[in-house]
Amino acid sequence: MLRQIPRSMMSVFSVLSLLPCLSLLSGCSFSGVPGTSSGAGVSIQGRVQGGQQAVVGAHVYLFAANTTGYGQPSVPLLNPALTAHSDSIGAYVLTAADGSFSITPDYTCTPNSQVYLYVLGGNAGAGTNPAAGMLAILGNCPAAKNFFPVTPFVWVNEVSTVAAAFAMSGFATDATHVSSSGTPLALTGIANAFANASNLANLAAGVALATTPAGNGTPLQTNTNTVANILASCVNSTGAVSGPTSPTTCYTLFNNATSDGTPTGTLPTDTATAAINIAHNPTANIAALYALQSSSAPFQPQVVGVPRDFYESILFPDNRNGLNGEKQCAIDASGNVWIADYGNSNIVELSPLGVQLSPAGGFTGGGIFRPIGIAIDPNGNVWTSNANATTGAVSKFSSSGTALSPSSGYTGGGLIGQGLALAIDGTGNVWVANGGTTARISEISNAGVPVSTSTGFSGGGISHPQALAIDSSNNVWIGNSNASISELSSLGVPLSPSTGFTGGGLNGSYSIAVDGSDNIWVGDAFNNSVAEFSNAGSAISPSTGYTGGALGQVSATGPFGVAIDGSGSAFVAIATSTTAAAGLTKFSSTGTPLTPANDTIYGGANVVTDGSGNIWLNAGSQVLIGAATPVVTPISAAVATHTLGTRP
Repeated sequence: MLRQIPRSMMSVFSVLSLLPCLSLLSGCSFSGVPGTSSGAGVSIQGRVQGGQQAVVGAHVYLFAANTTGYGQPSVPLLNPALTAHSDSIGAYVLTAADGSFSITPDYTCTPNSQVYLYVLGGNAGAGTNPAAGMLAILGNCPAAKNFFPVTPFVWVNEVSTVAAAFAMSGFATDATHVSSSGTPLALTGIANAFANASNLANLAAGVALATTPAGNGTPLQTNTNTVANILASCVNSTGAVSGPTSPTTCYTLFNNATSDGTPTGTLPTDTATAAINIAHNPTANIAALYALQSSSAPFQPQVVGVPRDFYESILFPDNRNGLNGEKQCAIDASGNVWIADYGNSNIVELSPLGVQLSPAGGFTGGGIFRPIGIAIDPNGNVWTSNANATTGAVSKFSSSGTALSPSSGYTGGGLIGQGLALAIDGTGNVWVANGGTTARISEISNAGVPVSTSTGFSGGGISHPQALAIDSSNNVWIGNSNASISELSSLGVPLSPSTGFTGGGLNGSYSIAVDGSDNIWVGDAFNNSVAEFSNAGSAISPSTGYTGGALGQVSATGPFGVAIDGSGSAFVAIATSTTAAAGLTKFSSTGTPLTPANDTIYGGANVVTDGSGNIWLNAGSQVLIGAATPVVTPISAAVATHTLGTRP
């Protein structure tokens, strides 16, 4: 910790040293602001350090994320005619003898584009190191194209690199290929992703955060510092990659931080891309990477002992919003998280950064009572299915939290007092799984009018329905408490046989999801496995189901949540009565487990993925930053646009 005090103080002094320039523009590096072209930016000041050492002679590039498609090169923003330095990557400025740099008004950024710094090369004391790469996210280009009021000083080091790499993970191929499509959902997703870096690190001081700036969450500061220390082992070297007979720290880092985390993956050529690869594969080669830290690791506190993974997690304690027995959550088109608060009979809304947007008592009214299921319709309205009411009801709220349903909620259509699950189809109609001893599914129009009869829809093997999902044809898939799943057409006609669809190791379900191929994934809480079916109802998974990862490796009660991300991977949240045994397992689209058996510190009764590539667990009480591929939200919008399980 003593090693960090000088660095933090230096950053403060650096910021203070700039203050006179705010009032005395003449003579300062941004004296050219008056009279600059409408597209010109205002000076960006900062310092580059490797660990605790100034990096001299490094190339500092300024990029914006490309919005013409995924996998595209980032957009250079510096003007080579003004910087007087450029290479195949783009124009750059150089760091001075103390690691400082100044980007004077020679850049142009488009308002609301996402901007970041990329630093390459330089000498941190061991000699010129071409493998030293670092990142820092500046974020949204302001309307005035002036970063100074928002970010007066930028500390670029391994900590800022880790924060940037994980935050932009869902949109980054490597350090110079950060991009999204140009759809409104994608632009929202990448903006929220870049903003998440501020929840992990203080950019003005170059230190990992233990508390989010809003005071609402607890990041895993030790994980951030540990990965930063791993990068520092290469940054503070000559960068030599000599080969397996005489491995250097950079050699070991690059061979264990490949593009897919395996020996056959593409090797990074610098530490910034290595950090992005670690973010893409946070459970790969943990022991080998952990061992790279020096005995005098520069960033403290760090993880003591080899960790289970390198996920960047932020914990939002359950009592942060007075939640009491929260059940499920859903993500809207803005990336906001909506939580069904069963114990308090309300719903709570969080921003993409986990900040509470709903009032202290949550949103109430509209007949809401003991909500369990929650979903967002294509218009952004929020629906809940309520339990333990005298009569069954669903409630509807606007995107601003105003109750739209009557004080008794919407009733009829066979609804009873236990709405265990709720799903919304592409037309906005609401489907409810009625629990208890019934075997019925109810449908309500988006206006609250019952569509199903007073006995609901039945048949097709429906038995004690627990979970619902809608496919791209608006057919309804039901997870039953027995060893089957059922299917109804969009008109409520049974499409599955009288015994339901069986096989694939299925023994019962609490969760169900549809991927981009319209295949059905079922969390089997009774068999501690995951079953997969084709859209025709044929079992794809083996007779034992998909197992591996944390499934079956801990004393868990089984998978209670399944979510699909934009690459078709399935994330399975494993619930248990003891927090030590909860787990999260990631499966490839072909059912291969991609997380280790001992990854048992995450999980719970609910998991959802968002448009920024984050995974929200336990009804929004925890988020894993950049751990997934961004996906179209809300799910009903993906159903309507035939984009289930795809990137926005």
